[in-house]
Amino acid sequence: MRNLDVLAAVLLVIGGLNWGLVGLVNFNLVDFLFSTMPLVETTVYALVGLAAVYQVIGLKGIQARWHVK
Repeated sequence: MRNLDVLAAVLLVIGGLNWGLVGLVNFNLVDFLFSTMPLVETTVYALVGLAAVYQVIGLKGIQARWHVK
């Protein structure tokens, strides 16, 4: 489970950085990197969204696994 926790955290950082770039300089990095591959672009967005849902639903379990109060 810890590997999934780390993967979810990495995906959330990627999503956060992308949204930060969109908000600050109107630049969508995911679109820039994968616009020629719409399926990959959609998959990245879906994975970031699923990571957020995973973090919200499993927050108590994640805190217990990582010994965070």
